[in-house]
Amino acid sequence: MPKSWMDTEANGTILGQKVTAVDRAGLYIPGGKAAYPSSLLMNVIPAQVAGVEEIVICTPAPDNELNELLLAACHLCKVSKVYRVGGASAIAAMAYGTETIPKVDVITGPGNIFVATAKKLVYGEVNIDMIAGPSEIGILADETARADYIAMDLLSQAEHDEMASSILITTDKKLAEKVSEQVEVFLSSLSREEIARKSIEERGAIIVTSTMEEAIDLMNEIAPEHLEILTKDPMALLDSIKHAGAIFLGEDTPEPIGDYIAGPNHTLPTGGTAKFYSPLSVDNFLKKSSIISMSKQGMQDIGEACALLANTEGLTAHEESVRIRLRD
Repeated sequence: MPKSWMDTEANGTILGQKVTAVDRAGLYIPGGKAAYPSSLLMNVIPAQVAGVEEIVICTPAPDNELNELLLAACHLCKVSKVYRVGGASAIAAMAYGTETIPKVDVITGPGNIFVATAKKLVYGEVNIDMIAGPSEIGILADETARADYIAMDLLSQAEHDEMASSILITTDKKLAEKVSEQVEVFLSSLSREEIARKSIEERGAIIVTSTMEEAIDLMNEIAPEHLEILTKDPMALLDSIKHAGAIFLGEDTPEPIGDYIAGPNHTLPTGGTAKFYSPLSVDNFLKKSSIISMSKQGMQDIGEACALLANTEGLTAHEESVRIRLRD
């Protein structure tokens, strides 16, 4: 975790950074179509490690009742402020405050397209972690990959939401055909078959490329939330991957391992925003203040240059604020 620091230069000037936690964090925990106690843990724990004093949770409550597992996770984390509010309304409530829900400093957590859009709209009133909308998985595979593994991994994201995206890019046409067949076989066994089927039909894709380089270029352009690399030597491709929320290497590393138990946070950027956003971490609940303490010698050393720059920009008071000290 980032720590405050200060460095004293030879002339006595002190420079540094002060790292402090935000006062109040608002965590959105999805729950409209399924309960996600894992998402609560993934958001609460880094906030607590950062030292956030007040944590506010909003989550949908179908039939006006909160999921028992979610409440158990709250109890384990010693979180007591949980509001039965979901969707864009929850984001607005935490961003602006209501009679019962306090205004927060940062909002984190994944959600559907409405939650993700609401977070974009309130950014500036509060900070946000990232755009974490409908789930995504991208899979890079060669002829050595197992079709049944790939098919089930694609469906593991499709079952989240009708708007989830599941994309396979492979250099092997036969594998692509086998995966397509296997997806259809597996669909009928899923408890959320209707959701997964609509997701696969409307937002799923299997793409065959001539080379792995072409496949990698395309995947970097997609910048998926989750990226699995199922090739003969997945580690050899890692340096070529520039944009992905989380990268899963090898056939024994299915995406759900990252969702639940591997260790890294499962709140990840979606919709191509992995090109400039990172996974949720302690950093999302921290802010940094610059520390500057000039010694008299330090002011003599660089004050004239500072005054000259102020003069160049036509800011007289800036210039004189420095020169009045240089004259002492």
